[in-house]
Amino acid sequence: MKFYTSIPKELKPYFNSELEIYENELSCGNFIKAWNHLERAHIIGQKYPYAHTLVHWKMLHFGILIKNRTEIIGQIPRLIFGGVKSFVGKIPVGNPGGANVPPLKSYPIEKDLQDIFVKSGIN
Repeated sequence: MKFYTSIPKELKPYFNSELEIYENELSCGNFIKAWNHLERAHIIGQKYPYAHTLVHWKMLHFGILIKNRTEIIGQIPRLIFGGVKSFVGKIPVGNPGGANVPPLKSYPIEKDLQDIFVKSGIN
C-alpha cells in the first residue's frame, strides 16, 4: 500500500494558484467563482492529506460565511476523514469535495486539470 504525504513540488504551484484565486474571488464577493476554484484545489490536492484537509477546512469556512447549513454539516465528516483517506490512497478521484456531491463518488476530471497532472508527472 502506498502512503501519500505532502503534495509534490511540481503540483504545488497549481494548488496554491487555485487557492489564491479562490481568496481573491471571495474577497470580491464572487462566491460562485470562488467556490469553483476551491473545488479545483480539492481535485488537485485530494490525494495528499494536508492539502486535502486544508481545502475541506476552507470549504467549511465558506459554508459558515454564506450561512449554508448543508455545507457546514457536510464538511465536518469530510474534514475528519478526508485526510486519512488521502494518506492511505483511498480517494474518489475527481470528486469536487462539496456537500452537494456524494463524498465517495468519483467524477471525470476536466481536461485542463488533467493537463496539470500530466505536466506535473502525476497519474
